[in-house]
Amino acid sequence: METGVRIFNIEPLMEKGHLDVEQVGSVGQVEMLHRCNLLALVGGGSNPKFSDISVLIWDDSRDGKDKLVLEFTFTKPVLSVRLRTDKIVIVVKNRIYVYSFPDNPTKLFEFDTRDNPKGLCDLCPSMEKQLLIFPGHKCGSLQLVDLCNAKPSSSSAPFTINAHQSELGCLAVNQQGTLVASASRKGTLIRLFDTQTREQLVELRRGTDPATLYW
Repeated sequence: METGVRIFNIEPLMEKGHLDVEQVGSVGQVEMLHRCNLLALVGGGSNPKFSDISVLIWDDSRDGKDKLVLEFTFTKPVLSVRLRTDKIVIVVKNRIYVYSFPDNPTKLFEFDTRDNPKGLCDLCPSMEKQLLIFPGHKCGSLQLVDLCNAKPSSSSAPFTINAHQSELGCLAVNQQGTLVASASRKGTLIRLFDTQTREQLVELRRGTDPATLYW
C-alpha cells in the first residue's frame, strides 16, 4: 500500500476513510478490529514511516496527530497481524505471539511454527471458541489452538489436521470457529474441515493450473 491506507464498506461498496502517506507512510500490513477505530499497522513498501519489525496500533478516534497508542517490536519482520476484542496475534517467520489487548497488553502465548513466509494465520472472533489456526510443524498440516483452554506455558498446539501433502498457501476459519478451509501453494484444491472432529467435509478442485488463493 504505497499511498497509505484506504478503508471501504463492502455492501454497499464505498470508501469510508483513508490515512494518507504523510500520516502513515507506505504500509506492508494493516488489520482493522471489526468495524471500530483501532488499526494495526506494519511499515512496508518504498516509503515506510514505520519499521517492518514493529506493529503500531492507530486509534483513529483520538483528536490531533497523536493517534499511535501502542507499539509491539520484534527482532524479525512482522508478516501478519490478527485482532479480536481481547487479543492481538502477531506472526513472524517461524513464531506466533499472542498478547492481551488493548488495555495493558501482556504476552499470553508463544508458539513455534515451521517456516511461514506468508504469515499464514487466522483467529476466530467468537468469545465462546477462541480458535487460533496456523501451519503445523509437518508440511501441509494445520495446527489448532483454543486460546480459552491453552496453558500459557505451552509451546505447541495439541490438535493437528493433516490437510495437504505440500506447503500451505492459504487458510481461513469461520466466525464460529467450527470450520476451517485450506489450500496448498499449488492452489488446485480447497479443503474444508470440521475443527471439532478434524474430519474433512468437502474438497473443491479448481483445475490443474497452479493459482495463488486469497481469503
